[in-house]
Amino acid sequence: MRQHENGAAATRQQVAAVDVGGTSIKGALVDAELRVVEEVRRTTPRDGGPAEVVDAIAAVIGDLIAVAPSRPAAVGVAVPGIVDEETGMARYSANLGWRDLPLAAILADRIGLPVALGHDVRAGALAEHRMGAGRGATGILFLPLGFGVAGAIVADGRMIRSGGHAGEIGHLVVEPGGERCGCGQLGCLETVASAASIGRRYAARAGLPAPIGAQEVVDRVRRADAVAVAVWTEAIDALAGAITTVIAVVAPSVVVVGGGLSLAGDLLLEPLRVAVEKRRTFLPLPRIVPAELGDRAGTLGAAVLALDLVASSPSATIGAR
Repeated sequence: MRQHENGAAATRQQVAAVDVGGTSIKGALVDAELRVVEEVRRTTPRDGGPAEVVDAIAAVIGDLIAVAPSRPAAVGVAVPGIVDEETGMARYSANLGWRDLPLAAILADRIGLPVALGHDVRAGALAEHRMGAGRGATGILFLPLGFGVAGAIVADGRMIRSGGHAGEIGHLVVEPGGERCGCGQLGCLETVASAASIGRRYAARAGLPAPIGAQEVVDRVRRADAVAVAVWTEAIDALAGAITTVIAVVAPSVVVVGGGLSLAGDLLLEPLRVAVEKRRTFLPLPRIVPAELGDRAGTLGAAVLALDLVASSPSATIGAR
């Protein structure tokens, strides 16, 4: 744990924010100006089952409460999978093993504070919209490109949730009849443009015995390796097709690209901008920009959820029973 702000900032109203991932749980005390005051991180105990993960989340919140100068006003928790923010239900997570878990209520009962539950990608989008690369825009597509391909959409200033199912851009079919996706469809965007698929597709074409990392493919693209360039170009074309589909439906003014693949910088963004513009007809062309908040986006988004909960009802008990 480390201190980031002290003095007057530490005396302002604070919330506890937690971003739950498949490998780590990141927690932070955040003030009303969205400044991080304290941070803590724990390993996600996936092997212990859902109950142990819930225990670990509660422990991180407890650590944050213990170091806070006064009791936090609320808690925001962002988790992966299918999340119904309105009811505080973690509907499904393959990685964490839970299904129809009333997580907000469980945590609120345990720690005695109001809890706002959110989806990790939508929380990241919320943070980028409020204070990151999408600030000031009425519509954004947040596109984290990592092991998989996720998405979150803000339209007319509001997050589109649809009961927790909105934003599954990784499962748009971009290569009909292509590789089978984990969801069961053939040719989903994730099978072409995720970090995992890029490493796998390169290895298969180059005759390697096992997949390599996406960063290694990027390095080979920079060295003009023909196979790497082909795989990379296919990924960018698939992303451009998916983005163009979203433009046709909700017309975001900004596309915020995050995740590990975004670290490729202009090697990704420049050809992606060109590919999207080539596909555009009469539709408005969004700015395509890198995310600004890095791996803090989910935590800061969880803090926004908690602060919004307090603002909407100072005596909020969402998730409490």
